[in-house]
Amino acid sequence: MIEVKGIIKKFGPVEVLKGITFSVDKGEIVGFLGVNGAGKTTMMRILTSFLPATDGEARVAGFDVQKQHLKVRENIGYLPENPPLYDNMSVVKYLEFAARLKNIRGRKLKEDVARAVGRCHLQDVVKRRIGILSKGYKQRIGLAQAILNEPKVLILDEPTTGLDPIQVDQFRKLLNELKQEHTVILSTHVLTEIERVAERVLILKDGRIGLDAKVEELVAQDGTLEKTFMGFNESCTN
Repeated sequence: MIEVKGIIKKFGPVEVLKGITFSVDKGEIVGFLGVNGAGKTTMMRILTSFLPATDGEARVAGFDVQKQHLKVRENIGYLPENPPLYDNMSVVKYLEFAARLKNIRGRKLKEDVARAVGRCHLQDVVKRRIGILSKGYKQRIGLAQAILNEPKVLILDEPTTGLDPIQVDQFRKLLNELKQEHTVILSTHVLTEIERVAERVLILKDGRIGLDAKVEELVAQDGTLEKTFMGFNESCTN
């Protein structure tokens, strides 16, 4: 479903990604880990075709992210760390607007919006103005727009940043529901979130894939994913 080969990304003289290679199979849920500046968000933006790579190749659902970017965007749902919401719009009007941007029209637009509202549990606030809603609801709205086009791949960048513990738990349950139908890449600093949702973890270190392993195996080995992550970073700096 996702194939990445030798991706390099430079910003001027600074090489942020240094030959990233990995793949994600259909239906797999992969956690992206790394300290700030490791290159997680840059890699995600390349996969969503919002940012071009300097070198290398990446394909999503069989389409080249640089040469076939429109096809790529038809097959992905992207939730950035800060969803681009419009506070003066109601939830339903915003989702209808987002659906039209995704070229969804007519009866299908209404059906897809209703489906996204239901799956993200937004029925109680669907007519409310986004600006008065909590951070938790705003993240759900962002996720709802990401799944409007029934994408094969979901790319979620720090989806629980700024949420309180109850909201994090609600969002985690929502991800567990959605992962049954989508291939998911999840970037987060909340390691327990990856333990409970993801099947596999990729740890980025200084622009490279430093570790690619099954979450279950790492937890069995170290007790928690946090110990694995901390131990990995310490070993890289020694």
